[in-house]
Amino acid sequence: MATINTSSGKETGQTNTLPINREATADLDSANAFEGAEKLLEVWFVPSPTMLSESSKPNGLKSVSRNLWEQMLNLVRCKVLSVIQTEHVDAYLLSESSMFVFPHKVVLKTCGTTTLLAGLARLLEIAGVHGGFTQRSGTNMAEPYRLFYSRKAFMFPDRQEYPHKSWPDEVKFMEQMSLRGSAYKVGRMNGEHWYLYLTNANTMLTPPLIPTKDRHNRDTDETLEILMTDLCPVKSKQWFMDTTTTDVKPKDKKGDSSQGHDLGAIVTNSCRLAEIYDKSRFPNSHIDSYIFNPCGYSANAVIPSQVKDTSYYWAVHVTPQPHCSYASFETNVPREESGREAVDVIESVLETFNPGRFLVTLFKARPNLTDILRIDHSEEMAVSKRAASIEDIKGYRRMDKIDHDLDGYDLSFRSYER
Repeated sequence: MATINTSSGKETGQTNTLPINREATADLDSANAFEGAEKLLEVWFVPSPTMLSESSKPNGLKSVSRNLWEQMLNLVRCKVLSVIQTEHVDAYLLSESSMFVFPHKVVLKTCGTTTLLAGLARLLEIAGVHGGFTQRSGTNMAEPYRLFYSRKAFMFPDRQEYPHKSWPDEVKFMEQMSLRGSAYKVGRMNGEHWYLYLTNANTMLTPPLIPTKDRHNRDTDETLEILMTDLCPVKSKQWFMDTTTTDVKPKDKKGDSSQGHDLGAIVTNSCRLAEIYDKSRFPNSHIDSYIFNPCGYSANAVIPSQVKDTSYYWAVHVTPQPHCSYASFETNVPREESGREAVDVIESVLETFNPGRFLVTLFKARPNLTDILRIDHSEEMAVSKRAASIEDIKGYRRMDKIDHDLDGYDLSFRSYER
């Protein structure tokens, strides 16, 4: 059994040990990696984990076996390296980025030439057949409550495979699945830009009367993403295996680790990513990280809430080669729990990578009409203040400022240059 690295070094009573995939890690070579920009898919099947239907499995999507998820990931063309398993979420560290499985939703993020959307139909089928979620009429695929798909413009789009050759191809692919979403291109046509496809909330899957605590859980949905390019060459050295500590050796075949995981844990601490969120504030957090050979880095963190019956996450992925340097940071830890404004998190991440350019997207769910009638406008003001707080980033010039009022969400997009 593999003991997953933890930021606290403490056992919590939660299950956090699963086998490391030695077959996948043994010959993992990132020498030919070239495209760091990820494709990001997030599929919700109900608004919160406490709203699973009577037909759903007791633990929803977390009831699905690892083997079934791996079958889906084979279509996407990536492998599972290791897993953090907790009460609220299973965090899969992949050969190409990350997957987070909650009882009610899946977040899948993959880079390179992975064919993420090729796994979507199978994901919906798994949710419908093995998760017990409401199925589409005449199919065994689950009906999504909401679906989000996004990505930054690729550096090398000609090297992608269908359906990721172009944004129109990706949109057409999803439209052929009758997802009935809206597609956006955000940013400059001749500069940094970002694509988004999202569906409206499926009201057929929303109970007419939602308990207050469930409305609260849903309405605090908040995701911050930082997409960085032109990484500082000096900072990038820490993501190369030969410049990382070489004294760490893999344990014997029956051991609980691998060299990539051991080196990943060292770098996570030395680059200060483990300090993004205060350890004393989240003492039971877990981090699973990996250094690739000869270079590259991935990390998943699970952050148990201190005030709710839920957990959050952050994920980091790095492609450090000079000709295609890229790094991403994504988190859904809300400001209300972290005690940190978005600008503080952004500046902490920038200290680690010192990129020449970066994009920021900040998604925040808005209260629905029922909630607006029972609350004041303090939350609306807080969202506006949060977006305003990312206007000025030390050492960078803001190039673009775009705000969208989407169905149930506020989106803030910013781009910067050093």
